[in-house]
Amino acid sequence: MKAYTHIVHPFGPLYDAESTVLILGSLPSVKSREQNFFYGHPQNRFWPLLAALFGEAAPATVEEKRALALRHHVALWDTIYACDIVGSSDSSIRSVVPTDLRPILSGSKVMRIFCNGATSGRYFHQYQAKTLGMEAAVLPSTSPANAAWTMPRLLEAWKVIL
Repeated sequence: MKAYTHIVHPFGPLYDAESTVLILGSLPSVKSREQNFFYGHPQNRFWPLLAALFGEAAPATVEEKRALALRHHVALWDTIYACDIVGSSDSSIRSVVPTDLRPILSGSKVMRIFCNGATSGRYFHQYQAKTLGMEAAVLPSTSPANAAWTMPRLLEAWKVIL
């Protein structure tokens, strides 16, 4: 049996005053925590997907990723601020401390929230929807674990953010 690790979110949200869309993950993966930025696993399709949605080349560096999101008014954060987890396994998450999303909403023009995957959606609904008085649309996960969703299917489903 693998051991649980207590994780406190290692980096802050990505947004600015012009952000209009907020995309929430659940918690950064081991690879994302190593890179200290969102969607750091090389097999995660988030960055190629976001670039394709906006008709741009996929970003390679953290700075290029940050610039792509902000250029298109996309804010990024996670529903979980801290928890106990085994590796990057969403199914192992326990002892959740939810993220306070209010600073992003008050410091931006975010009007729509989307969750990247069912885990993010579940925790948003459980902890943040009532506090914010907002709902979030749950989109299919860009995680490599969600192999049933091909890139063309993901692209079609994610067009709602545009």
